[in-house]
Amino acid sequence: MSVKPDRAMILAAGLGLRMRPITDTIPKPLVSVAGKPLLDHVLDRLAEAGVAEAVVNVHYLPDQIIDHVAGRKQPRVLISDERDAVLGTGGAVVKALPLLGATPFFHLNADTMWIDGAQSNLARLAATFDPERMDILLLMAATANSIGYSGSGDYAMAPDGTLRKRKELEVVPFVYAGVAIMSPQLFAEAPQGEFPLTRIFDRVSEQGRLFGLRLDGVWMHVGTPDAIQTAERAYLASSVV
Repeated sequence: MSVKPDRAMILAAGLGLRMRPITDTIPKPLVSVAGKPLLDHVLDRLAEAGVAEAVVNVHYLPDQIIDHVAGRKQPRVLISDERDAVLGTGGAVVKALPLLGATPFFHLNADTMWIDGAQSNLARLAATFDPERMDILLLMAATANSIGYSGSGDYAMAPDGTLRKRKELEVVPFVYAGVAIMSPQLFAEAPQGEFPLTRIFDRVSEQGRLFGLRLDGVWMHVGTPDAIQTAERAYLASSVV
C-alpha cells in the first residue's frame, strides 16, 4: 500500500555558513540558482507533486523567508518559527508535528536541487513508500554522477532498498539527496529541544525500516558559492528543449 503525501516539511533554518559571504545578508534558502531561489525550486517541485501545504521552519534571518513565501498559494506555506531556539534537524520536526498532521509527509532540505529523469522523483517516492514495511524512505543519489559532491557517500543500499549506514573509512555508492517520506509516529517518543534527524535515521535503520530509492536523474549539491555556477549550468542545460 503506497501513500501520496499532501503535506511537506522544508528545513530552512540553517545558518548557511559554507555559503558565506553570500549568506551574510540573505538566508541560504533564498540564494538564487538559475534565476530562482533554492527554496522556490523545492516549493515548485512540491506543487507539481500535488502537495497542498508545506511547513517551512525559520531561524536565521527569518523575516526574509517569511516575507518571501507570504503570498504562496501552491503549496500554501505554514511557518514553524524557531528564531528563539536552535532545534537541529530532528527537533525542528518535533516542533512542526502539530502542523504536519497524522499521515506520512515529504521532508526536504531547502537547498536540495535535482533534475528529474523520465518521472517525477517525488511521485516515485510516493508510489514506493509502503508504511507496512517502512518508516522512512530516503531519495538516494548515486555519488558517481552527482554534481558538486565529493564525499564518501552516506549509505549502501541492498537490492530490496534497505539502507546500511557507511562505516568509518568506508566508501559507499549513495548519498542522501535531502528528500524523504517519513511517518510522524516516529517522533512520538523523540526528545524535546535540539537533536539531529540522523538519530532517528539510525534507530529506524536498526529496526530494518529505513529504505532508499535511487534518484532518477541528477542531484546537485549546492553547498558553497563555487557550486552555484556548476549547478546552474547543469540545470539550464537540462531545460533546453
